[in-house]
Amino acid sequence: MKTILNLRYNRYSSSLSIIIVIILFSLGGFSLSAQQPTMTPANTNKKWVLVIHGGAGNANKDKMNDEKNKAAWLKIKETLDAGAAILKNNGTSLDAVETVIRMLEDSPLFNAGKGSVFTAEGKNEMDASIMDGKTLKAGAVAGVTTIKNPISAARAVMEKSNHVMLVDGGAEIFAKQQGLEIVDPSYFYTKERWDELQKARQQGKPLQKDTVTHHGTVGAVALDQDGNLAAATSTGGMTNKMKGRVGDSPVIGAGTYANNKTCAVSCTGHGEFFIRNVVAYDISAQMEYRGMSLDEAGTHEIMEKLKMQGAEGGLIGVDKDGNITMPFNTEAMLRGYITSEGAEYIRLFK
Repeated sequence: MKTILNLRYNRYSSSLSIIIVIILFSLGGFSLSAQQPTMTPANTNKKWVLVIHGGAGNANKDKMNDEKNKAAWLKIKETLDAGAAILKNNGTSLDAVETVIRMLEDSPLFNAGKGSVFTAEGKNEMDASIMDGKTLKAGAVAGVTTIKNPISAARAVMEKSNHVMLVDGGAEIFAKQQGLEIVDPSYFYTKERWDELQKARQQGKPLQKDTVTHHGTVGAVALDQDGNLAAATSTGGMTNKMKGRVGDSPVIGAGTYANNKTCAVSCTGHGEFFIRNVVAYDISAQMEYRGMSLDEAGTHEIMEKLKMQGAEGGLIGVDKDGNITMPFNTEAMLRGYITSEGAEYIRLFK
């Protein structure tokens, strides 16, 4: 009897299922077509942004060397255009920031790569870092003396090693193994940077501020068409600095930080203060945990927090929506940006 009931129930269930399917077909609930549903792209806006800085410092407008500052302005313009070409052709934010930093490292106008300042020993010791906002992976080198483009070494550390930072000889051996260009330390010599060292030696202390004829640490942040953020920073540090001194530029979270959830930041200024205050990460944290905008967080950090401590400097940043901030508490900071919407801006003074 139980078996008969089960059979009747199963027949009833099957018939009911067929009826339901027929009803759904008639209502358009199912389709016999093999066509898949259309997926909405993750980033329909395809917005991209590139921001660059060439260092913050104090400079008297009346004493500025117009020729050198014009050259620096033109170099920023050239690098913005090069980075824009990458981003507008759907290149990555990582490629954009590395490319523009390499170009600035190759110029003697900036305190990075070819234009790096001298240590108290009369050597050029360079630092650089890069960070991927999509993966939170990062790479950095510090105290290197023979790597032509420290930013490329930093990226190699990020992508081809299990580490975040390599220093001194270890970083140089690794860079050589990766096929990066190695040069004689004399490549980084420039007479004007050497003359700055002599002046600093006479004063008996490191020069923390950029001179009127040069610009300083370089940095770049970018948002690409896929919505990924990246940040990069490169520097020669302070003139007449102690051998082995490392500032904020290669320290992830202090001088460089990128996170797709919030923003990408590159800093410039008195590195010790930027390290103590973990400036780059602090901006991201204020956005994520306090709901502050990028500009609110950046302005608070530079114009209030650091200024109260007697620290000089500035930063550039771009958030996940393409908003830009460029605060500085010095007299000048060479900075510029270019966007997919056609906006372009380059300035030295406020």
